[in-house]
Amino acid sequence: MLHIKSVKYISGFRIWVAFDDGTKGEVDLEGYLQGPVFEPLNDQDIFSKVSVDPELETIVWPNGADLAPEFVKELHRSQSRTNSL
Repeated sequence: MLHIKSVKYISGFRIWVAFDDGTKGEVDLEGYLQGPVFEPLNDQDIFSKVSVDPELETIVWPNGADLAPEFVKELHRSQSRTNSL
């Protein structure tokens, strides 16, 4: 099972994330935060409060929004491929 070890806000909707399998890098979440629970995250002051849930090791925000590590890793993988072309 994949877990997130650390996350850091960069700017805009970009974060730096490190996974327990050694993968790490930048992920841009702009356009991916849809639905009622993600609505408050359009405010970058709230988005910037991203952290790792210490028990579940997922990305979370104070309003209860969270993202599964698998989703974030796939997004990182696809964005890394796009950026390296």
